[in-house]
Amino acid sequence: MATVGDILRIKGTDVLSVGPDATVLDAAQRMNERGAGSVLVIEGGELVGIFTERDVLRRVVAARRDPAVTPVREVMTTKLVTCEPATDTEYCAHVMSDGHIRHMPVLSGGRLSGLVTSGDLLAHQLRDQASTIQQLQGFIFDGR
Repeated sequence: MATVGDILRIKGTDVLSVGPDATVLDAAQRMNERGAGSVLVIEGGELVGIFTERDVLRRVVAARRDPAVTPVREVMTTKLVTCEPATDTEYCAHVMSDGHIRHMPVLSGGRLSGLVTSGDLLAHQLRDQASTIQQLQGFIFDGR
């Protein structure tokens, strides 16, 4: 059974983060530079929120807020859904799908240890399926 930790071993544990007083403009520019759809918000070493492309659209653009002066603290998502490295990938995918969540922080012992995205889960599932197909083809065609 694959776990979120398996994904992090492949992907790595590096996360994009900002402080809560960073402006929306700064956060958006950092997201653009990295091609990321979210940035984790860290204060005093603790995860306090996540700021996503969806937050930009709903809480900044649609609300006609100035991104150059609006602090991330005022528009970030604070009701976080998280998982642990030992979380089963299928369960994680189910939670993300049902909750319309695309970015999920990974906590280990209450401390941030990475981030998984719906894209990470899909890529992992595709790799796993490709491996299974290859094994089955070897069994069927090569008699292994």
